[in-house]
Amino acid sequence: MHRAVKLRFFLAFALTFITAPAAATQCLLCAPDKPGSAAAREAEVPLRVEVETRLDMGRIAVGAMGGAVAVDPVSGTRRVSGDVVDLGGFALTGTVTVRGAPGAEVRVILPASVDLEGGHGGTARVTDLSTDLSAAPRLGPDGRLQFRFGGRLQITGADDGDYRGRIPVTVEYQ
Repeated sequence: MHRAVKLRFFLAFALTFITAPAAATQCLLCAPDKPGSAAAREAEVPLRVEVETRLDMGRIAVGAMGGAVAVDPVSGTRRVSGDVVDLGGFALTGTVTVRGAPGAEVRVILPASVDLEGGHGGTARVTDLSTDLSAAPRLGPDGRLQFRFGGRLQITGADDGDYRGRIPVTVEYQ
């Protein structure tokens, strides 16, 4: 027997700016920033992040053995595995827009995993968070970069409900 489980991610992003390693920071205090350096760009144009679309795993039913549901960031495809049945609804990749210095190379860091909380005290964990970004993403000539992200949610047979959580994202100039 399957329990109906409505799994949705309503996430907010915590943006962290990191410009240079701690050792380099000491030198930056003693000497002026080189034009074009990451620290100089950040001083001129800070990075901003805007969530366009929230990650949503859709609706599933989970059996006693549990399973997983994953959303691929490139194709947007939802895949279920284990004792899980897809009940339909829309699965959506998350979409984020980063704005900053035109042409600047940036690094986007997602956590290894995120714990979600359900309305009745249950928890679930999202792992394998990934983006559709290239290995060396750059802001466009307009200072904008948009990317999509997805992940994999592990569900046990006893976990049902509407799960929510926050995914911290670190964006830094390279």
